[in-house]
Amino acid sequence: MQQFNALLLKEWRDSWRSFKLIWIPLVFLLLGVSDPLMNYFMDDILQAVGNMPEGFEMIMPELKPVDLLAASTGQFQLIGIIVLIAAYIGTFSRERQNGTATLLYVRPISFRALFLSKWVVASIVAVISAVAGYAGSMYYTALLYGTVDWLKFFAMVGTYCVWLIFVMALTIAMSAAFQTAVAATITIVLIPFGLLIDQVIGGFWEISPWKLANYGLALVTDSVLMKHYWWTFGFVVVLMVASMMFGIVMSKHNSSKVKI
Repeated sequence: MQQFNALLLKEWRDSWRSFKLIWIPLVFLLLGVSDPLMNYFMDDILQAVGNMPEGFEMIMPELKPVDLLAASTGQFQLIGIIVLIAAYIGTFSRERQNGTATLLYVRPISFRALFLSKWVVASIVAVISAVAGYAGSMYYTALLYGTVDWLKFFAMVGTYCVWLIFVMALTIAMSAAFQTAVAATITIVLIPFGLLIDQVIGGFWEISPWKLANYGLALVTDSVLMKHYWWTFGFVVVLMVASMMFGIVMSKHNSSKVKI
């Protein structure tokens, strides 16, 4: 436990020194506030730009608060996740490449504590980012469009945080198993491309890890079967634990490749 605390403090300081604790939540915050503001002021923006044909009139759809939350979730799924993957995909592999790992491997070390410390810090940053993004989105949505049921909103945010914690477990595991370029390719194929595939042909199945964020959003509108939600939630938790176990095993296996 003492070794885990020391490694956790090291990872926390690294995230602070690299400003990941600042700029990643800011990215999510900007993504969250962009949709309610852009949609609300779209008419004013178009008029300010000008150069519209005479008699041109654009009728904007009447949006509900949940529509703006869905748009923000889409931004997080498309851009936010890629930002998180890019920020943490080199957590293990980059240390092996630049020789930093030798400072750890010269002494007896628990690879479980090493992996968990990296995963916990990455997950904390991801959760802070998601909370910041949804807080910004909900603030302007409530201000300009109205509110939703707050308990359901918090359930949606909590569900999305679990999804991001799984994404971080998979990202760190891929970094422990492969070089940075290979790890990034595999993770992007599994997560962003997986989300795209699920959107295209996901109607053929009801339980899929890529559906968790959408099911969380559907909690706000009571449009999800709770059986499907909980099976998907449990599936994601199982995959998260499997990713962590795989990452711990591979971090120990690949430590032999580091020249000490």
